[in-house]
Amino acid sequence: MIRISFRTGAIAAVLLLVAGTAAAQTLRRVSPERLTGYWFLTNKTIDADVPNTGKNLNQPGCVAVTYMIGSDGKTRNPTIAKVVPEGDLGQVGVSIVKQLVYVKGTQNGTAEPVQTYYVAGFNLPDDPARKASILSQCKLPGYDQTS
Repeated sequence: MIRISFRTGAIAAVLLLVAGTAAAQTLRRVSPERLTGYWFLTNKTIDADVPNTGKNLNQPGCVAVTYMIGSDGKTRNPTIAKVVPEGDLGQVGVSIVKQLVYVKGTQNGTAEPVQTYYVAGFNLPDDPARKASILSQCKLPGYDQTS
């Protein structure tokens, strides 16, 4: 009897894992430029957790952090996707994303969760062309589709 219960539980766990993985794979991927149709950012301020010391903290650069916006407008699963130049600013980007809160946009009547990313720039130059050049290095592929 114990073997049957264990086997049934194991099968149920595998089915839940597969269903969860399939749901995550079908999540709509939305680029940051198109996000306002689905979700509007409500934060007025953010308190980023910046380290006192670390590699390339004073260099111009950017961080791209991927995350999901849940149906409640809260961010989930922030993951460092890219840091340019390589250094210790990735966790700063994650600390920013963890604080973001959204409300649904006009194209999102059912508050559909989406996958997107956030780019944070650090020590950026005043020159718009140089600034854009640095930030463009953190643009991630695969988020241009919206359906």
